[in-house]
Amino acid sequence: MNQTTERSQKSGVNYFLDGFSLIKVKGLRSFVFIPLMINLVLFAGVLYFAIGQLGLMFDWVSAQLPDYLSWLNFLLWPLAVLTLLVVLSFLFSSVMNWLAAPFNGLLAEKVEQYLTGKDLNTGTTIDLVKDLPRILGREWIKLKYYLPRAIICLILFWIPFVGQTFAPIIWFLFSAWMMAIQYCDYPFDNHKVPFGDMKFALNQTKGSSFSFGAAVTLFSMIPIVNFIVMPVAICGATSMWVDKYREAYKHPDIAPE
Repeated sequence: MNQTTERSQKSGVNYFLDGFSLIKVKGLRSFVFIPLMINLVLFAGVLYFAIGQLGLMFDWVSAQLPDYLSWLNFLLWPLAVLTLLVVLSFLFSSVMNWLAAPFNGLLAEKVEQYLTGKDLNTGTTIDLVKDLPRILGREWIKLKYYLPRAIICLILFWIPFVGQTFAPIIWFLFSAWMMAIQYCDYPFDNHKVPFGDMKFALNQTKGSSFSFGAAVTLFSMIPIVNFIVMPVAICGATSMWVDKYREAYKHPDIAPE
């Protein structure tokens, strides 16, 4: 078995873990740094404002509590801050996919160039700016695909028995599938592969797609750590694109492995 075939047999989890090595590669770090700093600055600003509002709310609550219950403040503050971190982390994961979409596509391009040694010739910075409407339109297509299915999954949580047994599993599987779509789409989109064709390709390699998405989902659940999940996932997804899909789209008669 040659090296290319061996790499194509790697699991999606291994591709995601590859991303941790790729983000440290000289020449790629700068493309990781820009979206990461945008993410951190925006998050820090919103967190600062939110904690300020939280402080005002706790001042009001303290004024309402009798003296013998004042100890509750020491219990509620850490819980409130932790909850705030988790909620903001999840919200920012979604918002940053829009704000950083052009940078994410550029990172995927540079990773592919590094892995293949070939220039993608996607144009200049001016061409990237001109391409912004199409890039953001692609994010809108993903959002339209996501929302109705997410609503159906959430409704399942309200159905007796199903909500306590199957709904969490269905939601996790759906989240894993969406994470695979979200991050694998960047290298596909760099090659102008239609969204429907991208979904079909991922569906042909369900095992890799779901295991990759599951790894991204699990790491995204960890507050603070999930800041680096986005560049790591893009690097890992691009590595998977190079091994499993790139040749198929250069030669359409070859099926993804």
